[in-house]
Amino acid sequence: MREISNREVLIWLNSLGIGNKNIDKLMKQTPQLTDIWYTSTDILYSLKGVKPNIIDKIICNRKEKYIDKLFYELNKKEIDVITILDENYPKRLYNIYDKPKVLYKKGEWQEKDEFSIAVVGSRKTTSYGKWATEKLVRELVNIDITIVSGLALGIDAIAHKIAIEENGRTIGILGNGLDIIYPKKNEKLYKEIPLNGMIMTEYFLGVPPLAYNFPQRNRLISGLSLGVLVIEAKEKSGSLITAHHALEQGKEVFALPGNINSIFSRGTNKLIKDGAKLVMDIDDIVEEIYELQERLKIQKKETVSLSGLSPVEIQVIELVKDGPIHKDTIAIKTGLDISTINSILTILELKGMIKEMTGGIFTLL
Repeated sequence: MREISNREVLIWLNSLGIGNKNIDKLMKQTPQLTDIWYTSTDILYSLKGVKPNIIDKIICNRKEKYIDKLFYELNKKEIDVITILDENYPKRLYNIYDKPKVLYKKGEWQEKDEFSIAVVGSRKTTSYGKWATEKLVRELVNIDITIVSGLALGIDAIAHKIAIEENGRTIGILGNGLDIIYPKKNEKLYKEIPLNGMIMTEYFLGVPPLAYNFPQRNRLISGLSLGVLVIEAKEKSGSLITAHHALEQGKEVFALPGNINSIFSRGTNKLIKDGAKLVMDIDDIVEEIYELQERLKIQKKETVSLSGLSPVEIQVIELVKDGPIHKDTIAIKTGLDISTINSILTILELKGMIKEMTGGIFTLL
C-alpha cells in the first residue's frame, strides 16, 4: 500500500461528503490526518463528537482503490484542488465561519483577486437592474477589481458576462460539483470564466445542485470579497443571505436603490433601510473600503504621464502622487512662494491632472 499524505486524506474525507465541522473534530483529535487512514477502527469509534455513521463511512471507504480513482477522476476532468493545508489557499477564507477545508477549481487564483467585490442579485431581472449591473461592473473592472458572483441566472450571469467583455477577472462560485453545469443556460460562461478567472466549489464531483447547498455557497461569495453589492432582490432572496454572511464576516454591504413599487427592489431597499450603503456609482463603494482606496492611489501613481510638464510642474505632481496634500505643504516642500504654487496648481488643474478638494487640499484626478 502506498503512503497517503495529510492533504490526500483531507480531499478523501471531503469526497465522502464529510462536512467541515466533522473534519474539524477529526483534525483536533488526531495528531496527523493520516492517522484517520491508518489507525484502528476501535480508536476511530472512540473519537468524541463524531457520530458512528460518519465513522462507518470512513471505514467502509478506506481503500487505496477508492482514493486512486478519486484523483484519477479529478485529473481526467482537469480540476485543480486547493486545501486549507496549501500555501495558495485564499487568505480571506481563513477567517470566515465554517471555512471550507477543500476547494475544487478550474482556472487560476491570482494575488490581484484579493481585490474583489461580490455582485449578486435576483435571477429574474428588470431592465433597470440589467443596466445598473452593466454600468457598475464596467466601472469596477476598469479599476482592476475582480468580480465575484454565483454563476446563477439573472444578475450573477450579467456580472460575469460584463467582466469578461471588459477583459476583467471574474470568479464564479458553484453550489454543486464542478462536473455539473448548472444552470445549463450558463454553459458558455462556465467555459469562458476559467480563461481569465476561476470557477470554484467546495463540493466534490457529482454533488448535485441541491437547494440547501446554495446558502452555504453564498458564504464563500462574500468571504472572498472585500464587500458585497446587491443589485436587485426580493424580500426573501438568496442575495440577502449573501449580504447576511458579509455582515457576519465584517464585510461592507452595498445596495442599489429601486422603485418602491417593484418586488425586485424590496430586498435592496430594506437593506438600505437597515444600514447598507446606498450605491449610485463605484465611488460609493471605494470610499468605504480602505484597500480599494490604497489600490487606486497606486494605480494613479503608475499611470500619471509626466511628458510635456515643466520641471517645477513635475515636482508638484510627484508630491500630489503621495496622496491628498495641502498647497501650503507643497510650498514648504518645494521652497517656492505660495503665489507661484497657486499658479502651478491652476495650470495642472486645467491640464486635467489634479483637482482641488476642500480647504486647499489637492489630489490626483
